[in-house]
Amino acid sequence: MDRRDFIKKTAVAAATTALASPSVAMLTKAEAAGLVDTEAESAQRAAHADGRAPKVLLVNGSPRRDGNTFCCLEEIEKQLHKHGLTTEMVHIGTKPVRMCVNCGACKRNDGAGCVFRDDVCAVITEKMKECDALIVGTPVYYGQPNGGILSLMQRLFFSAGHLVQDKPAAALAVCRRGGATATLQTMNMMFEMMNMPVVTSQYWNIAYGAGKGEVKLDTEGMQTMRTLATNMAWLLAKIHAGGTTAPTRDERHVFMNFIR
Repeated sequence: MDRRDFIKKTAVAAATTALASPSVAMLTKAEAAGLVDTEAESAQRAAHADGRAPKVLLVNGSPRRDGNTFCCLEEIEKQLHKHGLTTEMVHIGTKPVRMCVNCGACKRNDGAGCVFRDDVCAVITEKMKECDALIVGTPVYYGQPNGGILSLMQRLFFSAGHLVQDKPAAALAVCRRGGATATLQTMNMMFEMMNMPVVTSQYWNIAYGAGKGEVKLDTEGMQTMRTLATNMAWLLAKIHAGGTTAPTRDERHVFMNFIR
């Protein structure tokens, strides 16, 4: 074991020892008082009115299939499974993702999505037809989301907005040091324009790590991901329990330009 590995393992052990005991005690007391759901209770509630478990699509916006962004999404996915939800994860990978060229062809194809079908946007569009929620993870590039994930989401939302409308969504950002809050805000702005309930956590959905897997040393960041998953499961249970998955809106969207 080299010095770097020794430091990592020692830090994890120390953090776990310091945090585990009081956290477990507090959670046990809260469950006993009925203030929080146990895992079994949450799993029982997280289902459609017809008994079908809601499905969450997770999108890894990093070109690294098993990097730190994936580690965060994997932590979320495990927690969603504990609550009885089904999931699917898609990686945007290293192949180019087209940007929206504003051709308008998607508005003339009966809602089929972007007419360019040669990249991951077409894959995500098809999967959103059967998914009830969306979670997107991205590394931080110069204080912004990965360019590929931005192009993907902009095309998806513009060309097939009806497939994401009113579905709960969350974003997460992974960085070495800074720029994560700006990245998270950029991602959330797209959700807010599509009437998508934005799922929050105990803190901003941010985790820190540079080298592969280092994000797992961010114990609070990992806990934030699990709390995000629990909140997503709770919200989906509430939405689907009543049989109505979206509010009735009696006004059409009014578009207004400030300059006339």
